[in-house]
Amino acid sequence: MNKPLQPGKSAMQQGWQLCRMCGEASPIQAGEARCPSCDTPISPRIKHSLQKTWALLFTAFIFVIPANLYPITYLLKNNTPYPDTIFSGILSLINTGMPGIALIVFIASILVPILKIVALFFISLVVHFKWQLNPSKQLLAYNIIDWIGRWSVLDLFVISIMMAVFDKGNLLSVYPGVAATSFTIVVITTLFAAQSFDTRLIWDKNINAK
Repeated sequence: MNKPLQPGKSAMQQGWQLCRMCGEASPIQAGEARCPSCDTPISPRIKHSLQKTWALLFTAFIFVIPANLYPITYLLKNNTPYPDTIFSGILSLINTGMPGIALIVFIASILVPILKIVALFFISLVVHFKWQLNPSKQLLAYNIIDWIGRWSVLDLFVISIMMAVFDKGNLLSVYPGVAATSFTIVVITTLFAAQSFDTRLIWDKNINAK
């Protein structure tokens, strides 16, 4: 059973650690420990959580630039390549009378990845410098960005569908461009950055400051 924890102190300060999988509390042990309830490996805090998050965020920031500047697809028609960036693809959807789909692509491919990088970067800065901001709002922002950010893979799904539908041999073919690889890296690194960030650090900085 979970041990009642005193308010105003973290579980770690009281000699307990919580399983991130089931929420079961167990005493902090030396060395590797496992949750007595679900047998998941547990630790008071994720080791080097902030450093891993920083590294992944910087990687995502580097690759988000070519993901938006370089062609994400090449339409090969009669042996003539026609490159399309994410933004030019959005404009093409608008010009062909599909503003709704263009809006979805803009949100999933441009807005969400950039907002996720900025939000995680800001939360990491707050934890690193121990700024006294509302931890509940930070956690809410983290959960929203983490959930919405997973829909960034929608653009990769659209690219794969386009390649399957339009690939007609030498007459009409669609090939992924450099930006497709860069965008994939951005999606993966931001997902891993969110997973590697230990949200308990948000509360530690506020408790330690009291």
